[in-house]
Amino acid sequence: MLLHLCTWPEVEDYLVKSTGIIIPIGSTEQHGPTGLIGTDAICAEAIARGTGEATNALVAPTINVGMALHHAEFPGTISLKPSTMILVVRDYLTTLAKAGFTKFFFINGHGGNIATLKAAFSETYAYLAELNIANSDRVQCKIGNWFMCSSTYKLAKKLYGDGEGSHATPSEVAVTQYVYPEAIKQAYLSPEVASGQPIYGAVDFRRRYADGRMGSNPALATPEHGKQFYELAVEELSENYLKFLKQD
Repeated sequence: MLLHLCTWPEVEDYLVKSTGIIIPIGSTEQHGPTGLIGTDAICAEAIARGTGEATNALVAPTINVGMALHHAEFPGTISLKPSTMILVVRDYLTTLAKAGFTKFFFINGHGGNIATLKAAFSETYAYLAELNIANSDRVQCKIGNWFMCSSTYKLAKKLYGDGEGSHATPSEVAVTQYVYPEAIKQAYLSPEVASGQPIYGAVDFRRRYADGRMGSNPALATPEHGKQFYELAVEELSENYLKFLKQD
């Protein structure tokens, strides 16, 4: 059930049965020479929709721009500052909380969002308390990082070993290939790829990671792998979402 394809009476009826909602969040950033710029949002959206179908949950529109300032030297990257992203998430949650939602399950596709999301949750709890919104003390937020699910992590290590890396990974590229097989990209990938370097500003990041990859070999990705990652992530996150709904 997709929020943007519902009418307000349908949402009102849904709230009688459940106050939970799934919010996919990703990023619009470079993913190396063969990874789609929308990779993180594509993965989060697809897996969130699958999770929603499996759990009969309402799925909100994808937040497809996240905190990706360190990728800004690569053309096509769009980023929010952490302070901006905190306010965007807070305003999303505030309007939904006013409608009666209390359980917010974020399916996240971008590691760079995690710290800012956690800060946004704290900001939201305090803000809702100040507004004295009904049931504000019942509002709870949780992050489900699909790429950190135990099942997807194990599969990535089995399929790719050290070639998984930590950015522009074959696992996330494989999911995009499964979702958009018509958009599979090919390009030369140097066998030498930087890894283990610190992350500072955007100029420094591109200096350290010249082609945008971080220890990864996305040439290993296939659409068939992507289907496996998708199915495992949907299964594990569906279980996590249902447990979250039952949590006091």
